[in-house]
Amino acid sequence: MTLLEVEDAHTYYGESHILEGVSFEVEAGEVVALIGRNGVGKTTTLRTILQLTPPREGRVRYRGEDVTGRETHEIAEKGVGWIPEGRRIFSQLSVEENVRVAVPEGRNVESAVERAFETFPDLRDHRDRDAGNLSGGQQQMLALSRGLVGDNDLLLVDEPSEGLAPLIVERVAEALAAAADDTTLLLVEQNLPLALDLADRFYVLDNGQVVDEGNADETSADDERLRRYLSA
Repeated sequence: MTLLEVEDAHTYYGESHILEGVSFEVEAGEVVALIGRNGVGKTTTLRTILQLTPPREGRVRYRGEDVTGRETHEIAEKGVGWIPEGRRIFSQLSVEENVRVAVPEGRNVESAVERAFETFPDLRDHRDRDAGNLSGGQQQMLALSRGLVGDNDLLLVDEPSEGLAPLIVERVAEALAAAADDTTLLLVEQNLPLALDLADRFYVLDNGQVVDEGNADETSADDERLRRYLSA
C-alpha cells in the first residue's frame, strides 16, 4: 500500500525556488532514503510533507488523502512523526521528562520510557540529568528516542548521523533498523553507506529535483552513478 505520495511538488522560500517538481512514493513498511548534497532540497522535502513549508504547486497525499495545505498538527495527528536535524530537545528538562512529554496521549508512558532506555542504555544512566548537559551523541540518542516513542506510522528522520562519532552512528543505525520493524521510515542521510544499509529504496535529489532512484540492495556506496551527485 502506498503510504505517502509526493507529486510534482514546487516549494519556495520567499522567491527562492527550492523544490522544482519533486515526485516520489513511500510504501507502507519500507525504509526510503533521500540522498544528495547539502542544499539540494532534502530537508525542504520533509518540511513540505509536514506542511511546514507547503508547496505552491503539487500535491502531498498520505494514505491516499490529499493533505496539501493542512495544518502541521493535523499531519502529525494522522501518524506522521519527525526527528529533525539539530537535536531539538528541551534542554531544561531531564532526559526522562523529555521522553515522557513525547509519548502520545492515551499511550502507556512507563512502557514508552522503558522502551527508550532499552534502545539507548546510556540514557537510563542519565535519566535525571538536564538534557542540555548531555554530550552531542547523547542528545542525538534522546532526540531519536523521542521520535521512536511516538508510535507513528511514518517517521521522517533528518540527518541522524550528522556530527556523531562512528560508535554512536552504529548505535543510531541499530535503533533505526529496530524501529523499521514497526514503522515506515523516510530517511534523509548524507552518509551513503549508512543510508544504503538501512534503506530498501532510495531517491537522489539534485538542484531540487529527483534525478535518480533505485533499490538499495542492488547499489554499492562506491557506485559512481551516486557519487557524482554527492561530491562537492
